[in-house]
Amino acid sequence: QVHLVESGGGLAQAGGSLRLSCAASGRFFYAMGWFRQAPGKEREFVGGINWSGKSTYYADSVKDRFTISRDNTKSMLYLQMKSLKPEDTAVYYCAAQGGSGNYYSANEYNYWGAGTQVTVSS
Repeated sequence: QVHLVESGGGLAQAGGSLRLSCAASGRFFYAMGWFRQAPGKEREFVGGINWSGKSTYYADSVKDRFTISRDNTKSMLYLQMKSLKPEDTAVYYCAAQGGSGNYYSANEYNYWGAGTQVTVSS
């Protein structure tokens, strides 16, 4: 059975940093990603990563501030967030694809975690 479990969310000040982790179990995922959803807004793509970790993809809003990575030996996915802004406040979701499709589209992801709250104060 597939499980994705996020951790590492919390409260940070603007300009600060947080690191999110996602523990994956049940199978190997070729493509994984992070999405976020703020209150009253649609879920949006944050970052994606291929099976080897050598190809990464980012939303323009987080490029140069966030870094996605994975450790396949530990079945872990990470999101290092720096220079946080109040507009980064959202529930962050770990997601995984059964195959390897469009990293940017939530519809391509078959498996989702329950989410972890990130709140950035100004």
